[in-house]
Amino acid sequence: MVEKIIFNLLAFAIFVIVFGRFIKKNDTSYVYILGLEFVGIVINFIEVIFSIHLNIFFRILIYIFSVVIPVIMLLIEYKKKIDFPEMFNIMLAKIALHKGNTEQAKEYLFKLINKYPESYIGHKNLAEVYEKEEKYSLAVDEYIRANDLNNKDIKASYKIGELLNKNEKTEEAITVLQELLKKNPEYYKATNLLGDILYSKERYKEAINVYMSALRYNPGNYDLYYNLGMAYTMVNDFQRAKEFYQKAAEINSLLYNAKLSIGQIALIAGDLDEAEKYFKESIKGEDVEAGSYYYLAQVAILKGDKEKAINYMNIAIELDPKIYNKVQKEVVFTPIKNDIKKPTRERQEEKKKTKLLLKERKALNHLSKTCSLTSGLNNDDITMLKNIKEKQLQERQREN
Repeated sequence: MVEKIIFNLLAFAIFVIVFGRFIKKNDTSYVYILGLEFVGIVINFIEVIFSIHLNIFFRILIYIFSVVIPVIMLLIEYKKKIDFPEMFNIMLAKIALHKGNTEQAKEYLFKLINKYPESYIGHKNLAEVYEKEEKYSLAVDEYIRANDLNNKDIKASYKIGELLNKNEKTEEAITVLQELLKKNPEYYKATNLLGDILYSKERYKEAINVYMSALRYNPGNYDLYYNLGMAYTMVNDFQRAKEFYQKAAEINSLLYNAKLSIGQIALIAGDLDEAEKYFKESIKGEDVEAGSYYYLAQVAILKGDKEKAINYMNIAIELDPKIYNKVQKEVVFTPIKNDIKKPTRERQEEKKKTKLLLKERKALNHLSKTCSLTSGLNNDDITMLKNIKEKQLQERQREN
């Protein structure tokens, strides 16, 4: 009996506290908690008055309704500095979103923001809804309001930059991301996005500076080294590009892209043996594309091995039938043009799926165009390039 009296006093005290918050905040969302408490208190009161012995299920239910739920609510309010009405409306909005009803979700969030215009979590969730609807301008506005209310949330700052870029406001996106990285230079997502934006705008030297700064915080990151390789490729600094591609290949030997690029650079330099080595290594990687076999065929031609060139080119065409027409236009492949297998028209018209990103295709195409210059070299030209390379290496060694 004493235990039940103590419970009723505790439950009533909690009820008074919640009721006080209901009056202070003037928000009917507290009524749901008060209703649960009231049910629990009434059941327990009836049990005391009429000396009824409820089973364990009802006893647990009484404690959950009258004490556990309201105490958890009060603790969350205290610890997270967030009011229950905010939590309640966010919960309802998330349920509506889960059901696919974005309009109803927005209604809950509008109601919350109208009542609590300083609600950081309300503005952030509304921004996320707008983002899902691809209403990027509205999403940016809400992320900015959320960021103003909580400037420690670097994810909100990042989202502003990301969505500005999606909305083709690249200069504004660059400014936002640069400011974010000044305060949080280790935030890799911002580094990667800023570098990609600068790269896409052909501001390669600025992209290089961004990626290089990020290496201090991510020294073993494959993407950073590979991005630096691509950026140096686009400014025609092939030696530096090769160094970063090699580092990327060391970090992840299963990805073929870096090794393919190293092979292309070696081919540009006229080093057929090194080019062949890296092209062969690249075909051992994951998701290999036709390019590696295409260049192996080119190396074989330059080395005078016609049969090997035909075999490599047939594999390349099997992987990407559109290469056949490209081969017919290249002078270097004249000796094998009549011996390679012509794919059917249907296969040539097939749309080939590629996992390469736009920036990767851009760098590989740049190297491909430069590589085409080597297709007209004869053996004497290649020997001369090798000699020049050897002399350059000897000079560097003497300098060191």
